[in-house]
Amino acid sequence: MAALRRHADGREGHRRRGRSRMTLVPGTAVRVKDDWPERRGPCHIRTPHYLRGREGTIERVLGRYKNPEDLAFARPAPERTLYHVLFAQPPVWGEGAAGDTILVEIFEHWLEPH
Repeated sequence: MAALRRHADGREGHRRRGRSRMTLVPGTAVRVKDDWPERRGPCHIRTPHYLRGREGTIERVLGRYKNPEDLAFARPAPERTLYHVLFAQPPVWGEGAAGDTILVEIFEHWLEPH
């Protein structure tokens, strides 16, 4: 399923191919990419390792910020959209009451629509 993009005038549309940026709207089901860049060499990662491969839901769009994974190494840092992503706690930690959740800030390049 393609991600929906909310335009400034309130319209929603599918993500365009090419260089356009992805914008996920609240309520979109996502999966955190199961990528391990630290295996390829030194890196700075904000995405918690325990959430890689996990499914969550976009809770809120926080805005666009320079990618800290590049800034940490003084590289040019493109702006990326940052989201609050909500996860059910029991599948992540293996414990917790029904309804317990985890809310995490995750940049767009770590997310894929699910």
